[in-house]
Amino acid sequence: MRSSILSVGLAALVLGASAQAETFTFISEDPFAGSGAAMPGRQVVGGETFIDFNPATDVFALGGSPFAFLSNISFANGTIENIPAAGTNVAVLRTFDNDNNPVTPFGAGNAANLLAERITTPGPGLFVYFNSGLDLPRLVYSTDLSDNTADLKILFRMTNPEFAGAAGRDAMQQFTESNFAVAAPIPEPSTILLLGSGAAFLAFVRAGKRREARQGLTSLFDPGGRAAKDGSGPQSNAGSSHQG
Repeated sequence: MRSSILSVGLAALVLGASAQAETFTFISEDPFAGSGAAMPGRQVVGGETFIDFNPATDVFALGGSPFAFLSNISFANGTIENIPAAGTNVAVLRTFDNDNNPVTPFGAGNAANLLAERITTPGPGLFVYFNSGLDLPRLVYSTDLSDNTADLKILFRMTNPEFAGAAGRDAMQQFTESNFAVAAPIPEPSTILLLGSGAAFLAFVRAGKRREARQGLTSLFDPGGRAAKDGSGPQSNAGSSHQG
């Protein structure tokens, strides 16, 4: 009976660990830093992070002024004709082809073009699409979802097996608004230094108090200490001998 209870407890711990939410963070004031995004025409910048993402629990946390729009998310998940034309700034695109030809590739630029034809409200945004060549979904930042020349930065590639193939395309319906959030800002270096100095000072004060407490206990219980105070014992005798 005892071993059964232990087994159930261990199983619960394993299940709890597997269901633990993860936050995938991207913070930048310039998502295109180091790329050629300043050149004329649309630039599609890769270099994304490879992740295992669970839409049931996990979150994309994005920070920096380019992602300020996430404080007022207008989310849509559907085929292109079901994406609202006005106001959408986070879209999960469940259209997987732009020319009715499954042989031709469907990449970030193709998905962005479909969204630009649909969305009428200018402004930056995010979209998740399914890349036909890679056979998996990716999260993309666009400087303007309504503009078919807007630069694109691939942020994350979802590589877990659940997102592969036809099952992966079906799984995209699991994305919700709760999968997207504003990341907490990174403290300025001066703030970090101030916090570090404060912590070091508190540690120094605590160490000093502990040292004083130890010295007090030593004076209280050390017989040699008592002898020095009352003028008796070996220390006092040594002093008399020296004077003689």
